[in-house]
Amino acid sequence: MNDLKKKLQDEITTLEYELNVELPREILKARAHGDLSENAEYHAAKERQGFVNARLGQLRKRLADMAMIDLTKIPRDKVGLGSTVVVLDTNKDEEITYHLVTSEEADAGNGRISTTSPIGRALLNKAVGDEVKVHSPGGVKDLEILKLTTMHDTAQ
Repeated sequence: MNDLKKKLQDEITTLEYELNVELPREILKARAHGDLSENAEYHAAKERQGFVNARLGQLRKRLADMAMIDLTKIPRDKVGLGSTVVVLDTNKDEEITYHLVTSEEADAGNGRISTTSPIGRALLNKAVGDEVKVHSPGGVKDLEILKLTTMHDTAQ
């Protein structure tokens, strides 16, 4: 979680520099070229400025939301954010390991799924032995939870 906060803060710092230093310089340079109505450099810089402003708003909100996460409310015996879950896909008779993470950290190819993904939502608040059905674009998956390690287990 701290790695994600640092990553978000680093991106905020980079974008703030671009917004406050680089883009004003580009806009001034483009204005010096004259007629703004047909000045592609000016319009591109203004468009980028709007994008950077919007992205900064998203990042700041996400950072604020993360500060509100109460780690003591994450269950110790059920699946939650930070859990590692070993499930049996009963349709394929295959064991799969998932790590439940935030949407920014998700990397499905490496087993890191978001708590907001279909599988992540289905697994939340479930315990070892529970069976869940996951409705996804690929069809229905039947999963049985075989093993669970929560963020509290790994913190010890």
